[in-house]
Amino acid sequence: MRNIININEGWQFIKDSADPARKEGAVAVNLPHSWNATDGQDGGNDYFRGSCLYVKEIKKADLPEAAKYYIEIQGANSSADLYVGGEKLMHHDGGYSTWRADITEALGEGAEIAIVVDNAPNETVYPQMADFTFYGGLYRDVNIIAVAENHFDLDYYGGKGLAITPKVEGADATVTVDVYTTDLADGQKLVYSIYDKDEKLLLSTETEEKTATFKLEGVHLWHARRDPYLYCCEVEIKAGDEVVDSVCSRFGVRSFEIDPERGFILNGEEYPLHGVSRHQDRLGVGNALTHEHHIEDMDLICEVGANTIRLAHYQHDQFFYDLCDERGMVVWAEIPYISKHLPGARENTISQMKELITQNYNHPSIVVWGLSNEITMNGEDEDLISNHVELNDLCHEMDKTRLTTIACVSMCSIDAKYNKIPDVISYNHYFGWYGGDTSMNGPWFDNFHAKYPNIPIGVSEYGCEALNWHTSNPTQGDYTEEYQAYYHEELIKQLFTRKYIWSTHVWNMFDFGADARAEGGENGQNHKGLVTMDRKYKKDSFYAYKAWLSDEPFVHLAGKRYIDRVEDVTKVTVYSNLPEVELFANGESLGKKTAEDHFFYFDVPNKGETKLVAKAGELTDESVIRKVDEMNQDYVLKEKGAVLNWFDVDAPEGRYSLNDKISDIMQSFRGKLWFIGMGLKIKKMMSGEKSGEKKKAAGFELSEGVMQMMGGFTVLRLTSMMGMMNVSFTKEELLKMNKKLNRIKKPKSLLKK
Repeated sequence: MRNIININEGWQFIKDSADPARKEGAVAVNLPHSWNATDGQDGGNDYFRGSCLYVKEIKKADLPEAAKYYIEIQGANSSADLYVGGEKLMHHDGGYSTWRADITEALGEGAEIAIVVDNAPNETVYPQMADFTFYGGLYRDVNIIAVAENHFDLDYYGGKGLAITPKVEGADATVTVDVYTTDLADGQKLVYSIYDKDEKLLLSTETEEKTATFKLEGVHLWHARRDPYLYCCEVEIKAGDEVVDSVCSRFGVRSFEIDPERGFILNGEEYPLHGVSRHQDRLGVGNALTHEHHIEDMDLICEVGANTIRLAHYQHDQFFYDLCDERGMVVWAEIPYISKHLPGARENTISQMKELITQNYNHPSIVVWGLSNEITMNGEDEDLISNHVELNDLCHEMDKTRLTTIACVSMCSIDAKYNKIPDVISYNHYFGWYGGDTSMNGPWFDNFHAKYPNIPIGVSEYGCEALNWHTSNPTQGDYTEEYQAYYHEELIKQLFTRKYIWSTHVWNMFDFGADARAEGGENGQNHKGLVTMDRKYKKDSFYAYKAWLSDEPFVHLAGKRYIDRVEDVTKVTVYSNLPEVELFANGESLGKKTAEDHFFYFDVPNKGETKLVAKAGELTDESVIRKVDEMNQDYVLKEKGAVLNWFDVDAPEGRYSLNDKISDIMQSFRGKLWFIGMGLKIKKMMSGEKSGEKKKAAGFELSEGVMQMMGGFTVLRLTSMMGMMNVSFTKEELLKMNKKLNRIKKPKSLLKK
């Protein structure tokens, strides 16, 4: 009988070593573990990327008696070599999936297991360029699986050896179960059993065939968050009455389609998909999450009211996919084929997709397989197109029940050949943050839908960054919590009211590690999350979504971290999914308001200290504001380790400075000439003319499209962001740049603003 023994405890870790025999420098660690839990999220783009060694002694006497022993590694980022007793048994490329190796002979009566894990840059394993940290480590569970000589397959792409394919047929369903085993011995048979949610046996059959078909009469459908009903299938290898091996998997029965006009349809009903994207890492932990971490993430996603998750940009933990099944999330699952096409990594896209589908086939939550993300950032070529066609065909060959999709970078032409490959597509747009303004989002999708009415279109990423900075006059690119709230209010109203958009996924549910980033005053993170990276604070925008998506009655007073205010009358926002809100200031009612969009705005007199209480039905929320004469500098963006801060910049009235947005500078002819010159200088710096070595961006090279997207940022912000592209400016260079801008007059249209 199969036994699974977890061996997370008691490893020796040696940093910066690819020698499986090395002993010096070892420190004791338990798994899950990442060596980039700190340096991968503190900024500087200098986190350690290389080989590290994990070692553990295994004695056969400590294991259950069995004919075969496999080691199962559920996550080793990004490549790994396995040694047992000094013998190299396996190499694996791909840091986010499960893989196994037969260690029976090498183990003997006991042996040292050594795993060399490597996250160093290369050209053959994805991801290599992206806006997130590639944490190295053995960051998920490691198990020993003890099995009989005849057992369910443990060698094929990390799968369970069990594939369940339900098909709805009216009020009933046909369930086909395929199993994959080693050769069975004479007299051995397979026993298939189907159980309901309460573990009551419904159907069973005994056969020598590796496929069995059942009819579930009066089937109970899996209906996402409304009713995430799960059955269970167990298959046993039996010799007489003895169970030789067994596997089991939960499954759900549902039908779905994605219609270019009606959006997502589940079990014949329109079911609009509005949710979030999720990166798996945490502050001070990296990717080495516990089950409790995963549960907390899911609880927060459920609280905000989401019914769909894009699990970006790689395969996530099986435990989290199980949570998606249980909680009724509709899931987009993808491989880390991202940002830059690597001709030498084509086979890796194929192997990672085979692992993703094989290991996740039985999850009813998953409806689409993601082929790639923003892969045309530097354009498309025939090899890239061919790679996607092969991936798309592979998905349909391996799984005839699900659709394929891609996440297109904003500047990818809607006419691109790349867009015609998958079944459905989505776009990553940041109008109102990186460029343009918020009002451009809805019309862009209307234009796409008008030109390609038969292609289902979704929104795979949109968002903007917010930290603990505050203002009563939020502007694009200021990193304040107030601008992020405004941005998401506008996007919610535009995206959620367009029925044809098949899904929307906020980027991102949580702030996440991106060690190359140096912006917003807290380096090493992408701060587009609705929740902070430590999961301790829900930003105001979290509650804007909760007001639209959650059925749980609530009221939330925005701006709790923005207490000191200089204006005599200040705007206060309240979010609620109840129809009416009343606001009290020091016990005095400021009136009741209704709002169909769930966003309630009040003008509040600001004198002394004011206790605010928002009331909706029987629910209340409260906060405090305080009148001050000067802006509290704790609310003003300050760069961590900045070469130059905005308040150190000379900005004569009527003249440009580093504090002006690129889009405003481009409104002046001389400003355009200056911008072109700056762009050429940056390209030279990236080409390595000074150093002789071409510099690459973390995810992209500087192109005209990328520069246009940056229009919403000030010049100073843009220069600080160049750190992600390995481009830096000295204080003297920035001040010289500012002097040139000071010589250029602003056009009258800008002076009227």
